[in-house]
Amino acid sequence: MRQNQARRAALLDAAIDVLAREGARGLTFRAVDAQAGVPGGTASNYFANRDDLLTQAGVRVYEHLEPDAETVARSLEGTRDRERVKQLMHELVERVSTYRAGYLALLELRLEATRRPGLRDVLTPRIRADVDANIGYHLNSGLPGDATAVTLLYLAMNWLIVERLTLPGVFGEEQARELVERAVERLIPEG
Repeated sequence: MRQNQARRAALLDAAIDVLAREGARGLTFRAVDAQAGVPGGTASNYFANRDDLLTQAGVRVYEHLEPDAETVARSLEGTRDRERVKQLMHELVERVSTYRAGYLALLELRLEATRRPGLRDVLTPRIRADVDANIGYHLNSGLPGDATAVTLLYLAMNWLIVERLTLPGVFGEEQARELVERAVERLIPEG
């Protein structure tokens, strides 16, 4: 397998775009090569097989979704109260929603994982680690709320993002903002 990391990253980004646009069934080496604008056969030089491509695309989505150090540092600024949790949830929904292709690709990968045990074996611990990291970060940061509240917020915000990206007419922008506010108010104690 080839080791040019910039080319590998570009191919994985192309795979994410193909997944978002065509779904898992449309993800072929040929489609990735075309999306990346590289000669035919390039993707097959970097990935052992389609399962390898699917798995590594999932890893790449998370590389893009991870907040950078500046975003993490900014999240710790100011008071650590319910209002701050509201701000953070609004920022999360906005940040993740702006990476439309990645989030839609991740949804495709999750669906494909129901049919591919190997992909499920990769995604399950990765997503579990993401949930655990969110809970740990929240609890260690001094923000109000317990592990259950953080888990429920994780689930609620993820589905709100799904609605925004797949059926944006279900909840308008103002209603979506209101739903974030109410979810935090119901799940995070005052003070």
